[in-house]
Amino acid sequence: MINDKLNPSLVSRFPELVDLLAGVETMHSASRNSSSATQLPRTIREASKGECRGAKDPVVVYRDGPFHFVPATLSQPLRIEFGKADREFGLSCIVESMRGGKGPAYADPKSVALYKYAARVARSNANVMITGQTGTGKEGMARFIHEHSQRAKKPFVTVNCAALTESMIESILFGHKKGAFTGAYNSAVGLFKEADGGTIFLDEITEMPLESQSKLLRVLQEGEILPVGSSRHEQIDVRVICAANRDFAEEVAARRFREDLYWRLNVMPIDLLPLADRPADIVAIAAFMMIDFQKGNERFIPLSRCCIERLKAHKWPGNVRELSNILQRALVMCDGDRIMADDLVFSGPRPATKPKQDDVSASHSSRFIRGRDLHSISKNVEYEAINQTLEKTNGNRRDAAKELGISERTLRYRMADMRSCAMERN
Repeated sequence: MINDKLNPSLVSRFPELVDLLAGVETMHSASRNSSSATQLPRTIREASKGECRGAKDPVVVYRDGPFHFVPATLSQPLRIEFGKADREFGLSCIVESMRGGKGPAYADPKSVALYKYAARVARSNANVMITGQTGTGKEGMARFIHEHSQRAKKPFVTVNCAALTESMIESILFGHKKGAFTGAYNSAVGLFKEADGGTIFLDEITEMPLESQSKLLRVLQEGEILPVGSSRHEQIDVRVICAANRDFAEEVAARRFREDLYWRLNVMPIDLLPLADRPADIVAIAAFMMIDFQKGNERFIPLSRCCIERLKAHKWPGNVRELSNILQRALVMCDGDRIMADDLVFSGPRPATKPKQDDVSASHSSRFIRGRDLHSISKNVEYEAINQTLEKTNGNRRDAAKELGISERTLRYRMADMRSCAMERN
């Protein structure tokens, strides 16, 4: 056990370290066969073997005064100096240094339990569905599962489904043959083939068109892909991890996401809590980020106690991404030897989750195009129908496109025309 191999004097002085290192213990015990995991607790294991005893143990000087942090090198151990006022942040820096920057940073009991569960999930080949608010660390969780699985030495491929155009999504995911479509001058291997033997992470999967969802379902059922323009299926061995910040149940109920695909993906569900609901993680993540942001700097700037208390009191609408932004701002704005609460610059209120109403108002929609010819009349009728449907769906373009029987891309083109015509008219 890693915690049993810590320097006894270090444990006696800082008993909290045993609990804080629970995350390291989870990663080690769950990944004995993983190359990344066997390297993680190296500093502790080497010391326990008596090889250069004590050389790799962190050098901790506990005294009041300035905070000093010197990262470990190949020849020198971590050296850190802090006092009672910096105890919480100092211990978090020790833990994150011993973790070596591997895996998500966490310390809250809820997160420790969740990652123990995730480590068990990693040992299987079951598909995983990760849910949670934007910025809670869904990709980090997906990487954790991959790196602690038997597939760790194989590729981990990330796909942002929201960024894929509807016309190219199948080619990007499943590949295509030369001449399959205009512009296909060469054959291309899709991302699923790139991930063969490893893991593919489908982020924002609820943004995938229904037609593409049906083809993904076949891939999951049969374990094979059909490149665009090919008549032969190709076998693949890929573990699928998906994620979205939308509610899957609501998407299924609204028929925007296939129910059969939902059940095929939701074998092992993982729900990430908002950062505000796991306050102990805030300090761990902050320590991890501060070490990372200041690599190569001559002087390490720590977080003061008042700064940490201010961070814990924040509601974190942007979760981990917001924390990263705030700490980077603070490093730029800080003039002293540590970041104080006044150095934290928080953003405004969280953006509305409802899509913004289209800026072509109903009052201007009666006549977008001048003229009495049939073309102008038909365009006016079309634009009026689009505007009324957008009002009916509260500006939700996906719902409006579905009700109008067109794609979201076509709807965007029509709306651009509407704006252009309205500006010309004015």
